[in-house]
Order: sequence, then structure tokens, then C-alpha cells
Amino acid sequence: MSLAPAPTSASHHSAATATTPTTATPTTATPITATPTTATPTTATQDTEIADASTNAGSAGSTSRDTGAVTGAVRALLRLEALAAFVTALLAYHHLGGTWSTFAGLFLLPDLAFLGYLAGPRVGAVAYDTTHTWLGPAALALFGALSGLDVLWLVAIWSAHLGFDRALGYGLKYPTSFGRTHLGAIGRRPHPE
Repeated sequence: MSLAPAPTSASHHSAATATTPTTATPTTATPITATPTTATPTTATQDTEIADASTNAGSAGSTSRDTGAVTGAVRALLRLEALAAFVTALLAYHHLGGTWSTFAGLFLLPDLAFLGYLAGPRVGAVAYDTTHTWLGPAALALFGALSGLDVLWLVAIWSAHLGFDRALGYGLKYPTSFGRTHLGAIGRRPHPE
């Protein structure tokens, strides 16, 4: 076995060394043993069939590689949790003594983020996701606790909105299109002919 460095291509040498003839010294490579892995690419149809099979088999579900959305029982569980959050937020708002006319007037306020879609799907997704993540109401609650301001009624309205949206299947948006969410596709689906 030779310890001489392997020759490099002429493109890496200067013009002076490129004209100098080089001789390649044969080297013997040390064999590396590794467990071979086999990855078979799948098609979108196969991904759908896999997702459908896991849902129909009663498994916990998974994330579809094609859409980035949860499927099966996991999706159902996330939507049920959202419904629980919606009901809890309604009860909290009632307990805080808020008026239902104020609740109705502010309930859709986070959806003003839809205006971001006028600038395109990427900007729209960022705007929507910024106002439709649980971090917003949590930050507002923390701000209220630290400042002494009474904002829990706003936290309850915002949380109710998020719970309602997620229970209906409106998840966080991907920047490719409005209809792609972490909870699955929304909107009209093509009808089979």
C-alpha cells in the first residue's frame, strides 16, 4: 500500500505545474464495511395510499411526506384538543365577566392577517401563522401578568379563535399556498370523475 497522495486534476494546479507531467502511483483503498440501506422512492399516490392505509388500519397516523400534514388519529386528536381549547376559552371568557358583544366583535380580529396574502403566499403564510399560533395568546398573558394590565379577556378571545379554527381543520399555513396547512389541505378538493 502506498501512502503517496492521490493525483489531483490539472484544473487545481497553476499553469506552470499543469505542464509538468505527473505519474499516478496506484494505491489500494482500505475497504469500508457498512450496512447497505435501500431507499425506494415513492410517488404521491403511494404516499396517499400509505396515509390512507395507516388511517384505515386504526394506527396513530403519521405525517405525509408529500404535504407535511398530520394524518389519521393524530390529526383527529389535534382537532379534538383544539375543540377543548375553544370550549375552555369560552368558559374562561364567561368567568372573566366579558360581554358577548365584545367577544363577537373581536373574535375574527386575528383573521385580518389574511390581508398578507395580497402580497403573496409566502408573506400571507407568515402573517397568518404569526397571529394563529398559541405563542401569541401566551405572550399576551405573560405581558399582562408582568405589567399588571387586565388582558386575560383578550387572551380568552384569541385562544377561542385559535381553538375554533384548528377544530375546523384550519392549521398553520405553508408558504406554498393558502390551502396547505399542518392539519391537511383545506378548500375544495377535486371530485373523482
